[in-house]
Amino acid sequence: MSGVLVERRPLRAPEVGGRERPPLHVVLRDYLELSKSRIVLMVLITTAAGFLFAAKHVDPLLLLHALIGTALVAAGTNALNQYVERDRDAKMHRTRTRPLPAGRMTPRAALVFSAAIAVLGTLYLGILVNWLTAALGAFTLTSYIFVYTPLKRVSTICTLIGAIPGAIPPLMGWTAATNALSLGGWIAFGILFLWQLPHFMAISWMYRDDYARGGFAMLSVRDENGAAVARQAILYTLALIAVSVLPSLFAMTGLVYLIGAVAAGIALLAAAIRFSFDRSPRNARSLFMVSNLYLLTVMLLLVINARP
Repeated sequence: MSGVLVERRPLRAPEVGGRERPPLHVVLRDYLELSKSRIVLMVLITTAAGFLFAAKHVDPLLLLHALIGTALVAAGTNALNQYVERDRDAKMHRTRTRPLPAGRMTPRAALVFSAAIAVLGTLYLGILVNWLTAALGAFTLTSYIFVYTPLKRVSTICTLIGAIPGAIPPLMGWTAATNALSLGGWIAFGILFLWQLPHFMAISWMYRDDYARGGFAMLSVRDENGAAVARQAILYTLALIAVSVLPSLFAMTGLVYLIGAVAAGIALLAAAIRFSFDRSPRNARSLFMVSNLYLLTVMLLLVINARP
């Protein structure tokens, strides 16, 4: 063997346009972050709950198609939202490391990706589920991007308006199973619509300084001491408890659901009242966490205690 030492240079990813191409796992992670994968997971939970609440006989393949199509539409909606708000995200501490404001992804790549999966998801739902569910998915995307997103900059009513597309997923699950807009689906829609309001009041109070930096017209930004934020959290929670008992009143669920939904509602109300007395970040986070547990509990009870 030769005694000459040969320098070995570390292997690097090929360069594109003068910059190193990031590893595949980093690219995939950025696209998942662009799509807000955790929010997509919550969307799928509520969609599945709506489907299983409605279905007299569960078709696993139909449910799978509904979830795949809904996931694509939801991911596309979230990604388009980040594309539109990339400049504002760059101003906020909690969002400035996202792929677009951090410069890890180009706006063009984000737009192409988000538009492509949103259109694909809508067509997927129409062809493999039904066109009613596809239309609801399209309505969710367009109302979120073209109504709610610009409204966030000008009026505090944006939270109420944004809760409409946010409440569509369980209704999509219902229509996927029944191909009809009927009472049970609208009740599931109402539960999720009202749930979002105390949930988001907690989020908006936790990040009110960031929302102010981003130029968003949230109630928490304009409510200096948080009294109005807390009051709305309590009032919407009371409305949520009232709507949540409707499945049992209309004989769609049994006693187990009724007891569980009321108990979960009381726990959420207690967290909202505690937040109203002490509007600390800790109590806001507690309200946020309890609201998550509330939703999971009620969706599960809708499924396991549903009556055909």
